[in-house]
Amino acid sequence: MTGVPDAAAADARVLDRLFAVIRSRQGADPATSYTAKLFARGRPKIAQKLGEEAVETVIEAMRGDKAAIASESADLLYHLLVLWADAGVAPAAVWAALAGREGIGGLAEKASRPTE
Repeated sequence: MTGVPDAAAADARVLDRLFAVIRSRQGADPATSYTAKLFARGRPKIAQKLGEEAVETVIEAMRGDKAAIASESADLLYHLLVLWADAGVAPAAVWAALAGREGIGGLAEKASRPTE
Protein backbone atom coordinates (compact mmCIF):
# COMPACT_ATOMS: atom_id res chain seq x y z
CA MET A 1 0.00 0.00 0.00
CA THR A 2 1.10 3.56 -0.59
CA GLY A 3 -0.36 4.98 2.59
CA VAL A 4 -3.67 6.25 3.85
CA PRO A 5 -5.94 7.64 1.12
CA ASP A 6 -7.35 11.12 1.48
CA ALA A 7 -10.60 11.46 3.44
CA ALA A 8 -12.68 11.99 0.28
CA ALA A 9 -11.66 8.57 -1.06
CA ALA A 10 -11.75 6.81 2.31
CA ASP A 11 -15.44 6.26 2.90
CA ALA A 12 -17.87 3.36 2.70
CA ARG A 13 -18.23 3.79 -1.08
CA VAL A 14 -14.84 2.14 -1.39
CA LEU A 15 -16.65 -1.17 -0.80
CA ASP A 16 -18.89 -0.62 -3.82
CA ARG A 17 -15.86 0.28 -5.95
CA LEU A 18 -13.95 -2.76 -4.70
CA PHE A 19 -16.95 -5.00 -5.41
CA ALA A 20 -17.00 -3.74 -9.00
CA VAL A 21 -13.32 -4.60 -9.41
CA ILE A 22 -13.89 -8.04 -7.87
CA ARG A 23 -16.80 -8.73 -10.24
CA SER A 24 -14.60 -7.72 -13.17
CA ARG A 25 -12.16 -10.47 -12.18
CA GLN A 26 -14.74 -13.26 -12.46
CA GLY A 27 -13.64 -15.39 -15.39
CA ALA A 28 -10.27 -13.63 -15.64
CA ASP A 29 -6.99 -15.50 -15.88
CA PRO A 30 -6.09 -16.98 -12.46
CA ALA A 31 -2.42 -16.65 -13.39
CA THR A 32 -2.71 -12.87 -13.46
CA SER A 33 -5.21 -12.11 -10.68
CA TYR A 34 -5.45 -13.32 -7.08
CA THR A 35 -9.18 -12.63 -7.18
CA ALA A 36 -9.59 -14.70 -10.36
CA LYS A 37 -7.58 -17.46 -8.69
CA LEU A 38 -9.99 -17.46 -5.74
CA PHE A 39 -12.98 -17.69 -8.08
CA ALA A 40 -11.32 -20.54 -9.99
CA ARG A 41 -10.73 -22.48 -6.77
CA GLY A 42 -14.40 -22.22 -5.85
CA ARG A 43 -16.59 -21.21 -2.97
CA PRO A 44 -15.07 -23.62 -0.42
CA LYS A 45 -11.66 -21.94 -0.84
CA ILE A 46 -13.22 -18.47 -0.77
CA ALA A 47 -15.05 -19.36 2.46
CA GLN A 48 -11.85 -20.82 3.94
CA LYS A 49 -9.94 -17.62 3.20
CA LEU A 50 -12.77 -15.55 4.71
CA GLY A 51 -12.57 -17.64 7.87
CA GLU A 52 -8.80 -17.27 8.05
CA GLU A 53 -9.08 -13.50 7.75
CA ALA A 54 -11.77 -13.42 10.43
CA VAL A 55 -9.48 -15.29 12.82
CA GLU A 56 -6.57 -12.97 11.99
CA THR A 57 -8.80 -9.97 12.69
CA VAL A 58 -9.80 -11.42 16.06
CA ILE A 59 -6.15 -12.08 16.94
CA GLU A 60 -5.21 -8.49 16.18
CA ALA A 61 -8.22 -7.25 18.16
CA MET A 62 -6.98 -9.20 21.16
CA ARG A 63 -3.51 -7.71 20.71
CA GLY A 64 -5.03 -4.22 20.55
CA ASP A 65 -2.95 -3.00 17.60
CA LYS A 66 -5.28 -0.55 15.84
CA ALA A 67 -3.27 -0.44 12.60
CA ALA A 68 -3.16 -4.24 12.41
CA ILE A 69 -6.89 -4.46 13.18
CA ALA A 70 -7.58 -2.04 10.31
CA SER A 71 -5.33 -3.99 7.94
CA GLU A 72 -6.83 -7.38 8.82
CA SER A 73 -10.33 -5.89 8.65
CA ALA A 74 -9.58 -4.72 5.11
CA ASP A 75 -8.51 -8.28 4.21
CA LEU A 76 -11.66 -9.64 5.84
CA LEU A 77 -13.93 -7.25 3.94
CA TYR A 78 -12.18 -8.03 0.65
CA HIS A 79 -12.71 -11.77 1.09
CA LEU A 80 -16.32 -11.19 2.17
CA LEU A 81 -16.92 -9.23 -1.04
CA VAL A 82 -15.38 -12.06 -3.08
CA LEU A 83 -17.78 -14.47 -1.38
CA TRP A 84 -20.74 -12.17 -2.12
CA ALA A 85 -19.71 -11.95 -5.79
CA ASP A 86 -19.35 -15.73 -6.03
CA ALA A 87 -22.76 -16.23 -4.42
CA GLY A 88 -24.44 -13.56 -6.56
CA VAL A 89 -25.16 -11.29 -3.59
CA ALA A 90 -24.94 -7.60 -4.43
CA PRO A 91 -23.73 -5.22 -1.72
CA ALA A 92 -27.01 -3.30 -2.12
CA ALA A 93 -28.86 -6.36 -0.78
CA VAL A 94 -26.68 -6.32 2.33
CA TRP A 95 -27.03 -2.56 2.72
CA ALA A 96 -30.83 -3.00 2.48
CA ALA A 97 -30.77 -5.72 5.13
CA LEU A 98 -28.78 -3.45 7.42
CA ALA A 99 -31.06 -0.48 6.72
CA GLY A 100 -34.05 -2.63 7.61
CA ARG A 101 -32.53 -3.20 11.03
CA GLU A 102 -31.88 0.47 11.79
CA GLY A 103 -33.63 1.63 14.92
CA ILE A 104 -34.23 -1.92 16.14
CA GLY A 105 -32.27 -2.99 19.18
CA GLY A 106 -29.92 -5.92 18.63
CA LEU A 107 -31.73 -8.21 21.04
CA ALA A 108 -35.13 -7.41 19.53
CA GLU A 109 -33.81 -7.93 15.99
CA LYS A 110 -32.27 -11.27 16.90
CA ALA A 111 -35.48 -12.40 18.65
CA SER A 112 -37.48 -11.56 15.50
CA ARG A 113 -35.51 -14.01 13.35
CA PRO A 114 -37.09 -17.38 12.59
CA THR A 115 -35.69 -20.20 14.66
CA GLU A 116 -34.06 -23.12 12.90
